[in-house]
Amino acid sequence: MKFLDLAKVYIRSGSGGAGCVSFRREKYIEFGGPDGGDGGHGGSVWAEAVDGLNTLIDFRYQQHFFAQNGQHGMGRQRTGFTGEDIVLRVPVGTEILDEDEETVIADMTEVGQKVQLARGGNGGWGNVRFKTSTNQAPRRANPGQEGVERTIWLRLKLIADVGLLGLPNAGKSTFLATTSNARPKIADYPFTTLHPNLGVVGVDNVEFVVADIPGLIDGASEGRGLGDLFLGHVERCAVLLHLVDGSSGDLVRDYQTIITELEAYGEGLAHKPRLTVLNKIDTLDEEERAFLKDELEAACGTPVMLMSGVSGEGVTEVLRALRERIDANRLRHRPVEDDDAPWQP
Repeated sequence: MKFLDLAKVYIRSGSGGAGCVSFRREKYIEFGGPDGGDGGHGGSVWAEAVDGLNTLIDFRYQQHFFAQNGQHGMGRQRTGFTGEDIVLRVPVGTEILDEDEETVIADMTEVGQKVQLARGGNGGWGNVRFKTSTNQAPRRANPGQEGVERTIWLRLKLIADVGLLGLPNAGKSTFLATTSNARPKIADYPFTTLHPNLGVVGVDNVEFVVADIPGLIDGASEGRGLGDLFLGHVERCAVLLHLVDGSSGDLVRDYQTIITELEAYGEGLAHKPRLTVLNKIDTLDEEERAFLKDELEAACGTPVMLMSGVSGEGVTEVLRALRERIDANRLRHRPVEDDDAPWQP
């Protein structure tokens, strides 16, 4: 399935049905009077956050969503049927924006959350509504209210507990593949990751979600490389895991490049809790590890952990450190298996 995190859609709610002008005409009924019914209400357009989706690819193939119009009123005081609503099923974490791409209409952060995007028009009154003591035979009815037509943007920001940051080839995809069942593309050239990947990581009977985004380079905030298009996917993360390639030759510059891009992007990313890890230590001897760790700690001012995603060295310690920084209410506990429980089919 292709990944798509931005989509433009056109919606229109249903128009209300027109009221009816009708009179009761039956044999032996001398004064039948007006009996025109009301028009039905138009259908509304809703958005609902559902489970099991992590892309907006469905909105690439269908961009227009029109709710059903209400039926016109009929004689014998019959009201037209109400038009059917239409529901846009979006992934959890989707922001719904107005046409200007800045005004947030709704932020769908929970499964089952539902919001009305365009309300259906009211049905018009039939002539029976206008009958009075001085106007016994009104020949007037209201037209139905027009539906609402608007253009909206859907922007997906994946909801994860940990967001991976780093330059291209810093080892982010390798870390995700080592610690979860996710299978991102891994190769020895830059930008092997072209879209975000999610993986569920477990440590000490606790699970949390890790998001891997394409690597950033110097000038990403100005559109270089893949730009900062995917940084929105780590805005909702509880903690950021910054991987620095220990074999790059200039890790301080690499570290500062990512921090500069976070500050240029804004949205509070530079101030989120962040764990800095020196990766690919399997390529370094003990003396180089100690020297590079001290150099990186002096640059970032916080403790630095050592890890190798290939050999697995230090991975468990990094996962435990991440777990401590994630709020308890965001963690998912694995079910405890009872070996003494009777077998059930």
